Amino acid sequence: MKISARGLNRSTLARQLLLGRESVGAADAVRRVVALQAQQPASPYLALWNRIAGFDPSELDDAFAHGTVVKATLMRITLHAVHTDDYRAFRAALHPVLRAGRLGDRYTVSGLTPADADTLVPELLAFADRPRTNAEYEAWLEQRVGTAPKSGAWWGLRHYTPLLHAPTAPPWSFGERPSYVAPPDPPVPPTPEVSDAALGTLALRFLAGFGPASAADVAQFAMVQRARVRTALTALGDELVRVEGPDGEELFDVPGAPYPDEDTPAPPRLMAMWDSTLLAYADRSRVIPPGYRTAVIRRNGDVLPTLLVDGHVAGVWRPAEGGIEATAFHGLADEAWEQLAEEALSLTAFLADREPRVYRRYDHWWSKLPDGETRLLPGT
Repeated sequence: MKISARGLNRSTLARQLLLGRESVGAADAVRRVVALQAQQPASPYLALWNRIAGFDPSELDDAFAHGTVVKATLMRITLHAVHTDDYRAFRAALHPVLRAGRLGDRYTVSGLTPADADTLVPELLAFADRPRTNAEYEAWLEQRVGTAPKSGAWWGLRHYTPLLHAPTAPPWSFGERPSYVAPPDPPVPPTPEVSDAALGTLALRFLAGFGPASAADVAQFAMVQRARVRTALTALGDELVRVEGPDGEELFDVPGAPYPDEDTPAPPRLMAMWDSTLLAYADRSRVIPPGYRTAVIRRNGDVLPTLLVDGHVAGVWRPAEGGIEATAFHGLADEAWEQLAEEALSLTAFLADREPRVYRRYDHWWSKLPDGETRLLPGT
């Protein structure tokens, strides 16, 4: 089977619940889309607003509160919200990445070694029997090692240790001052064999939510070495199907996955910052036109809230007095503007009781955007 570039786009949109909002619970939606990038607390909520019919944000509040959905450092060593059923496998798959990425020079300059981390982690997890703040963990660490380690010590340990972010404050369950807690039955450091098997599980989950995709795409999503990914995909054998990409490249998928017709309409959406759909692929042209990539993904890693039109990034948006300010990087049809206006009306109402000026701290990027057509889409 061969698939076109537009077919790949529609496949992604279907699996990411972006061809039409679906009637599904918050926790089930998180599992279907695999993971929601969550370093900005509002983003998982806006991601689900784009995907769930009649989304009630209190559903996600409850899922976080009851641990059905958890927030932790996972793929790309960034914060993600994932279903609890996926957490242990994802964490095991990423253990080598987290160890290498967070127990390096910035950590060891504190005077601690990776071996010290292995000794400290079980004790740290025991101390994390209830939500505790950064200050509490730093005080514990100072008492434990008998001196005040430099800042890199706790920075490295808090990412390497399998800690969850504990809900702290409204409006989006997590406030600016995080607290951390051990998961129920904390995972132990996996052997290399266990980690490799878990990477196979992660790859299957990724393909179910983002496929068909290449080995490079899986590696990009997880920030795992491509050689490890290729080995994991080979080990999966007949659990995968092969698809030929637009340029003849080998893509992988799970059997029975949906392949919408490439002419399936894709409704406009106002996407959250760091929406995983924009970041899941080595070749991000599946959703982001190459000419717009640097405009919406900034050098420091910020990924702006985007307009999705016909399944591709067409511009950016931000809340403004009276509604949503939308900037399109190319001309849009009147019908697209009308549909975006409907989305803006709904989004303004959604934000009203939580954070009407969400993402305001990122407004400085708007002075660095390319020229485009800007419209205020009314919120009432």
